[in-house]
Amino acid sequence: MAGTVTEPTARTVTTLADGRELIYYDSGAAVPRNAVDRRPLDPQAPASQCRLDPATGDWVTVAAHRQARTYQPPAEECPLCPSRDGRLSEIPADDYQVAVFENRFPSLAGAPAGVPGDASDDGLRTAGPGAGRCEVVCFTADHDASFADLDEPRARLVLDAWTDRTAALSALPGVRQVYCFENRGAEIGVTLAHPHGQIYAFPFTTPRTARMIAQATEHRAATGRNLFDDLVAAERADGDRVVVAGEHWTAFVPFAARWPYEVHLYPHRRVPDLTALDAAQRAEFPRLYLDVLRRFDRLFGGGRTPYISAWHQAPAGQRDELALHLELFTIRRTADKLKYLAGVESGMDAFVNDVTPEDAARRLREVAR
Repeated sequence: MAGTVTEPTARTVTTLADGRELIYYDSGAAVPRNAVDRRPLDPQAPASQCRLDPATGDWVTVAAHRQARTYQPPAEECPLCPSRDGRLSEIPADDYQVAVFENRFPSLAGAPAGVPGDASDDGLRTAGPGAGRCEVVCFTADHDASFADLDEPRARLVLDAWTDRTAALSALPGVRQVYCFENRGAEIGVTLAHPHGQIYAFPFTTPRTARMIAQATEHRAATGRNLFDDLVAAERADGDRVVVAGEHWTAFVPFAARWPYEVHLYPHRRVPDLTALDAAQRAEFPRLYLDVLRRFDRLFGGGRTPYISAWHQAPAGQRDELALHLELFTIRRTADKLKYLAGVESGMDAFVNDVTPEDAARRLREVAR
């Protein structure tokens, strides 16, 4: 059934010492998970707030408590490694395949009651509780690994976990959008080196998604067609920016890429979110995604390329036009240079790319194993 964990994936739910939920995902039969979190943790009481920018209409989350979150601990103190040899972590078990738990330092927490919206008398200061949910997804127990090091069955297990959490979080009252993503590399700003990603359940539609839906709505009005159907068809027909294609997915550098090396992965059959993927799409995705990740790591002569990997999913009530897709990009533009956001980009959101999308796609095709 779409949106649920099915064979050969097993799910085991437990709680941490402060009441946060922890879920183990295992391939095949469920593995006994009896380890108890023995840390003396007090219940968390995050106090974030969502504030509406009256000049742009964008929601901004203020979460001052996150200043105290764990920051680049040594490997022997990693909170995402299994609990072993007397060292207690966020994962009580001494081993795991994939684990998902509520973030100890969440940007959003608490039951959403819908889009926040208590306005001031002048209508310029609209705010509400920073309600929602933030989760951490640990891809493997191996601290020194990376997503690109996973085999296809483990990558599929992560996909199953993303799908299961998308279904569960989307069902929470007041959640508008579920966002699964991974940040990799200190250059990106990662605070924990262990291979992991995150999931946010927002009480509002994110600004980038709102802009994409507006563009798709305009395209529908002008052509009678779906923007993303046309976009994928055009890239597949042109081929100049296609990096790799399968029977059910295509990975390409977008025509107006903002980042030096940026790849978008789309399923050929449009779906609104991860829960709507069919069996064939699920089966093929791990191979293509791992292929693209490994190409990124070969771009600059070896080593791990820093990147952000972002799933774009349709928000609640707006599932007709937005197409599920994954956007992967790096801030590295050469082996020894990073693309920092300059004033025109940070100040005006007007990107300038130092690498043509066609050259980026050609280079990514060249580094195929």
